[in-house]
Amino acid sequence: MSGFVHLHVHTEYSLLDGSAKIGKLVKKARELNMKALAITDHGSMYGVIEFYKKCKENNIKPIIGCEVYIAPRGRFRKEGSIDAENYHLVLLAKTNEGYKNLMKIVSSAFIDGFYYKPRADYDLLKENNKDLIALSACLGGEVQFLLLKDEYEKAKEKALLYNEIFGQGNFYLELQNHGFDEQKKVNDLLVKLSRETGIPLVATNDVHYVEREDAKAHEILLCIQTGKTIDDEERMSFEVDEFYLKSIEEMKEIFRGYEEALSNTLKIAEECNVEFEFNVTKLPKFETPDGIPSNEYLRRLCFEGLYERYKNVTKEITDRLEYELSIIEKMGYVDYFLIVWDFIKFAKDNNIITGPGRGSAAGSIVAYTLGITKIDPIKYNLLFERFLNPERVSMPDIDSDFCYERRQEVIDYVVKKYGQDRVAQIITFGTMAARAVIRDVGRALNYPYAEVDRIAKMIPMELNITIDRALELNPELRQEYENNERIKYLIDISKSLEGLPRHSSTHAAGVVIASAPLVEFVPLSKNDEAVVTQFPMTILEELGLLKMDF
Repeated sequence: MSGFVHLHVHTEYSLLDGSAKIGKLVKKARELNMKALAITDHGSMYGVIEFYKKCKENNIKPIIGCEVYIAPRGRFRKEGSIDAENYHLVLLAKTNEGYKNLMKIVSSAFIDGFYYKPRADYDLLKENNKDLIALSACLGGEVQFLLLKDEYEKAKEKALLYNEIFGQGNFYLELQNHGFDEQKKVNDLLVKLSRETGIPLVATNDVHYVEREDAKAHEILLCIQTGKTIDDEERMSFEVDEFYLKSIEEMKEIFRGYEEALSNTLKIAEECNVEFEFNVTKLPKFETPDGIPSNEYLRRLCFEGLYERYKNVTKEITDRLEYELSIIEKMGYVDYFLIVWDFIKFAKDNNIITGPGRGSAAGSIVAYTLGITKIDPIKYNLLFERFLNPERVSMPDIDSDFCYERRQEVIDYVVKKYGQDRVAQIITFGTMAARAVIRDVGRALNYPYAEVDRIAKMIPMELNITIDRALELNPELRQEYENNERIKYLIDISKSLEGLPRHSSTHAAGVVIASAPLVEFVPLSKNDEAVVTQFPMTILEELGLLKMDF
């Protein structure tokens, strides 16, 4: 690898703070001939799998990380404004074990430490420090913060503490230069600190958007996040347009004389080697009575159900059942069927109304004999292959419908049976859709409500409509765009922010069940009181986890 690697990068998943869409970001990195790239979103890991896949497609080495918040008095302290203060720290995973440790830190920061932000602390870092590299972050990092306050000895003490937590060679003092006087002052002191302690330096750019010209849209995004307008003197602002994905040449120019800090980015990139495996199922084991092998138990249940369901059991019917069982066994889904059978049985035993079964699962005689579905696939000539096909590697999908008022009882049963740490609800993201983004941007630009409302209403009410599509469909909107500078500006900013995730919420029906504590497979967060996965449903499936749609 030559030159420089970006190790401090915020994507669209630094919600309402990063506007770098992953696809655009990775494409730009490829154009700039970058051989590796990191993701370090604020406090969360929402985007890491999408980022990883995109990088791999573009022949770029993905470096998986997170910029975590550190609570100075510990993550369990939550008092007034004193604990609302926090410091930044960038963590990068060196290996898959390092990735697991990163997930544990980020999950606990949400579940135990959340107070305005998800917060970690020294204890949590010490417990999960293996195979992680830490960088001291931006001016919001603890060492830099103390240097700015002219508390050099205290800053040195903290730097040595982080160095001790992560081990010599795994903690770096981070140099940044976006043209601020404070950074110049801090950088000189960091160099001095590095000489005195032997803690190495690393050069980064705090990337929040892709191109320099995206700075304006990013300013608007910050206004949307903080509920301010662009005219507000007090609003949060980055002040300069330097937070973009700079080229290797630009970074070499900015950090001329700091060659070691530049080459350390390559050293770190070489040490970070996280690999994900996809479509390998990680099903929980179903505990059978008296330890009967699960395939035998499934067989027994199916044949009992067969004689209950059919008055006349023909060879055709038993052949079909044998065929399905052999496929289910071959594909490794025996436990899956037993798990679903078990919670449907719980619902029935407790008079919780269940649906007849939806979708392709209705084509399975195994599902029918187990009482999972209520539709006879033989009678209606339904195909099993639509549901489960040896040619297709995706998990079978049985949607289970329960009475809305009592659905939570079924979820509680599953939590009790498989363990609280192995079951969670699933996250979903609300995105900035066409009409909404125009309203958000108009508000941030301080445009009159009536003017923005008029433009927003020109976007046709159509599923998944985009602003570009609306401009094609509505000549009146097109005309406004072409002939009115103010409206063109509103629409251009809206287009660049369109589709960004705006907030996270809990999927109405999705539940994931794992074979070991979930935090071994996926980072967790909290929505209200529910523990949820940080990855949405489609990604959980790709990672081979068992997701249920209740």
